[in-house]
Amino acid sequence: MTVPGHSNWFTYFPQDYRWSAALAGILGTAPFGGADLGEVARVGRRLRDRVGDDEAWFEHWGREAGRVRARAEEAERTDYRLTAAAAYLRACNYYQMGERFRTRKDDRALSAYRAGVDCFHRFAALTDRPRIEAVEVPFENTSLPGYLVHAENTVSPRPACVVYFDGLDITKELQYLRGVPDIIRRGTSCLVLDGPGNGEAVRFRGLPLRHDYEVAGAAALDYLETRSDIDAGRVGVMGISLGGYYAPRCAALEPRFRACVAWGAIWDYHATWKRRVDLQFATPLSVPGEHIAWVLGVETVDAALAKLRAFRLKGVVEQIRSPFLLLHGAEDEQVPVADAQALFDAVGSEDKTLRIFTGDEGGAQHCQTDQLTIATTTIGDWLTEKL
Repeated sequence: MTVPGHSNWFTYFPQDYRWSAALAGILGTAPFGGADLGEVARVGRRLRDRVGDDEAWFEHWGREAGRVRARAEEAERTDYRLTAAAAYLRACNYYQMGERFRTRKDDRALSAYRAGVDCFHRFAALTDRPRIEAVEVPFENTSLPGYLVHAENTVSPRPACVVYFDGLDITKELQYLRGVPDIIRRGTSCLVLDGPGNGEAVRFRGLPLRHDYEVAGAAALDYLETRSDIDAGRVGVMGISLGGYYAPRCAALEPRFRACVAWGAIWDYHATWKRRVDLQFATPLSVPGEHIAWVLGVETVDAALAKLRAFRLKGVVEQIRSPFLLLHGAEDEQVPVADAQALFDAVGSEDKTLRIFTGDEGGAQHCQTDQLTIATTTIGDWLTEKL
């Protein structure tokens, strides 16, 4: 366990950064329907004496997810669609946040994850808003699963769109709860994707993490160009956490993207993980250390480090010409502010903004886990202006 380095954010488990960051991440989705305080507190009480026991984390979040899912199913049987939709969304969040610490993914983990996906699909089918369309984006010899969440509050038949990639341990369902409602309410559609190494793509389609994410970015653009309800000339790209590597690389190497948001900086991902390995993972992490080998499709951490040598943005982001927004926390314990400054300085765009959130204003932690809405509204407003 690694103790959080700052006390000015909600650390439910003050002796464990990873567990505290995850629980704060769950609570932070409440404005978007992802959590209920009473449900989260019920699990938190059960885990207070089990801190660091990832088996207990998996068990109790799964139990609560099942309880909430049962409520959703009962509401659906009695035709209370909105009650069911809301409960399905929360159950999805609990299933997937419970599963994320279980590495490598065994049958129990995959079953819990699939249950979360199923719950999100039921939410999408039953909710009155927004309109969510499950899609498949052709990709090499398979496809990338995603959701096209349609823009609201616009009269345009072909609104702008942003392609939203996940991070190291985030999924398209969890991404929905991290900013999508704020984006689409401002008139921009959002294509949320499980790219290589994430979500269903790595769990069920054999697509490990890869450095050349512009291939996935181009596939998303090719797909959007086939749609009559999207203006393919006004498409941006964004990513959260490790997505702070994916999105800038896509924007640099795929000029069809007209704007780029890096929600959390990544500069030299090999160096980031080399530090973590050298410290034997006794440093703030969002997942267990062995997750990096699993997501890259290799057996050892040394093999993972070898693959990560290609995950560097120096010499790449200098090619970005579209408007660029970088968000980072002043007290980010996973990625230092120096990495954010190095990335920002290297970006070639003349229209670039670095937004560093402080402890006093909120949002100082990794990807603004401590105050999610300060980031989601900033991103939503900026995309509205640029696209």
